[in-house]
Amino acid sequence: MRKNTLVRSAQLFLLLGLATIASIATAQNLDPTRFEDTILGFETEDAKSAPNEGAILLTGSSSIARWNDQAEAALAPLSVIPRGFGGSVMGDVLHYLDRVALTYKPRAILIYEGDNDTWYKLSEEKIVGQFEEIVAQVHELLPETRVYVLSVKPSVARESVWPAAQQVSASLHAIAESDPLVHFIDVASPFLKADGTVMTDIFVEDGLHLNDKGNAIWGRAIKAGLMEIEGQFE
Repeated sequence: MRKNTLVRSAQLFLLLGLATIASIATAQNLDPTRFEDTILGFETEDAKSAPNEGAILLTGSSSIARWNDQAEAALAPLSVIPRGFGGSVMGDVLHYLDRVALTYKPRAILIYEGDNDTWYKLSEEKIVGQFEEIVAQVHELLPETRVYVLSVKPSVARESVWPAAQQVSASLHAIAESDPLVHFIDVASPFLKADGTVMTDIFVEDGLHLNDKGNAIWGRAIKAGLMEIEGQFE
C-alpha cells in the first residue's frame, strides 16, 4: 500500500515538474508575431465589413477569444467588437494595441489578460507594467476612451498559480482606483464557492476554459461591470 502511494506521489511530482518546465519554456518563447495570422484575419474581416466606431472593443486571451461569437448576444444592448486571441499575454495586447484595438476608435476597451501570464511565471511587475503602457497609449491617442480590465479568473487547472493571479488582480484594481478612465471588473468572485474554492462545474474537460454555465456567469459579470457607464451610450 505504501509503495503504491509513493509511486503515485512520484508520478505527481514528475507531472508538476514537467508542467513547470513547459510553462517556463513557453514564457521564453512569447514572440508576439506568433499571432500575426490571427490579426491579419481580423483585418480581412474588417475589409469586408468594417465595425462601427465608438463601440466597446473586447480583447484578451482565450476566455475572450472562445467567447468572440457569443459576446454580442451576451452583452446586448451594448455595441461590442470581439477581438480576443487565445493564448495571448498582456505583452501581446501591448504589441498589437494599434491594430487590435486603437484602429477601431472605440469608446471603451476591455482587456482580459494575466491568466496565461501567471501560468508562464511572468512577474507581476512585468504584467502590470505592460498594462500601464497600454493605458498610457490609450490616454495619449484616444484621450476620452475608457479602459476596463478584468480580474484574473480562478480555474481548476491553474490552482497552483492562483495566489500570483490574485496579486496581479489586486495591482490592476489599484491602477483603476487611481485613474478615472480605468475601471476594474471582478470576474473572479462569481466563480468562487462560499469556502473560497473555485466551482468545478463551470469548465470544459481541461479544467481551464469555461463551459456554457461558466460563460453565462462570465457574461453576466462583464455586462454588470460595463452597463453602469456604457449603458448610457446605447
